[in-house]
Amino acid sequence: MITDTVKKWCVENNIPITDKQLAKFSLYADLLKEWNQKMNLTAITDDEGIAVKHFIDSITVLQSCDIRGSVIDIGTGAGFPGIPLKIMQPDISLTLLDSLNKRLVFLSEVCSKIEIDAEIVHSRAEEGALKSQYREKYDIAVSRAVANLPALCEYCIPYVKTGGLFISLKGPDGENELSASENAIKVLGGKVENVRGLVLPDNSSRTMIMIRKISPTPGKYPRRGQKINKNPL
Repeated sequence: MITDTVKKWCVENNIPITDKQLAKFSLYADLLKEWNQKMNLTAITDDEGIAVKHFIDSITVLQSCDIRGSVIDIGTGAGFPGIPLKIMQPDISLTLLDSLNKRLVFLSEVCSKIEIDAEIVHSRAEEGALKSQYREKYDIAVSRAVANLPALCEYCIPYVKTGGLFISLKGPDGENELSASENAIKVLGGKVENVRGLVLPDNSSRTMIMIRKISPTPGKYPRRGQKINKNPL
């Protein structure tokens, strides 16, 4: 069962989890599988895969970082890592941002059914970051598997308050992406604080990159998406 896998990992990593939280994960998985039959949310549909590659992969953040305050999940897709983090840390103020409206309909249903509060924003990342209600308003920005890190920094760092944190969840090549991101991080007002390699229960490797926002992002960033991807900082 999904809940057995998640509970086992939490116990092994000294992360408290309640039966109520496990029930939310179970319902979330059911909704993900149900909605995935009518729209493309994930290629991972087996219970073990959902538990490991979506839920546990999302909450590995809690091994290295104290998640508090306002959190925005940029390019959230089917809700990862934002919703699992909200299940585990109910006191955070969560914003889910995605450019595809039909995914946001799914996210609204999930939040309603599993009884969590989240602001759901329909926007491209580079456009939302230019709006005053979102720019430099968050304690933490998180993103998982959205873009290469140089581009991702330009999408995400503008949302973070000075003193806040951008957390990128990457695959095994995260260190290589980081070396290509040094200029972007500096220009956008960030500084690498921690890099951690992780191994999930299926033995797949992940890299968690934590970037501290040490100064405001210059107003000309982020640029348009085409420029960000064709000519990364």
